[in-house]
Amino acid sequence: MKTLAAWQNFYVIMGSSAGALIGLQFVVLSLVASKPLTRVDPDAASTYSTPTIIHFSTVLTLAAILTSPWPAIAGPAIVYGLLGLIGVIYTVMVARSMRRQTAYRPEFEDWLFHVVLPLVAYATMLASAILTFWEMQSALFGVAAAVLLLLLIGIHNAWDTVTYHVFHSKKVE
Repeated sequence: MKTLAAWQNFYVIMGSSAGALIGLQFVVLSLVASKPLTRVDPDAASTYSTPTIIHFSTVLTLAAILTSPWPAIAGPAIVYGLLGLIGVIYTVMVARSMRRQTAYRPEFEDWLFHVVLPLVAYATMLASAILTFWEMQSALFGVAAAVLLLLLIGIHNAWDTVTYHVFHSKKVE
């Protein structure tokens, strides 16, 4: 399909970036977890670290799907629509988890990068899936914007997690 072929370079860049960042995130989380001076609350760790891996994985998955040789746009549209719907539901679950955990009091920036912006990205993917059948070019730009936003959110959140652990280490008693 020629329309998706035009996006090939974009998704190769996004997918390889997401793949590299997933690996880096695992390395950083392993280093933080092996630090003997800190104790990490598992609720807070899963609330703030897991979504980062989910966002990177979504970017990687979409890159693989959208660089595949599809005969028509319906298949990929259904897939990114489902990923958008699942992402919206997952983001609502993250918001609940942020409210429930007690290890850290979320600030505005946390709500912005863990709830608001991911919700925008995943809702854009869902809306783009619906729009695909009437205005394919615009819909594909919507998916690309969502993918880029998820990658940038992941980078921000990974950096935020690392700096938090570096500057807020507590001695285990």
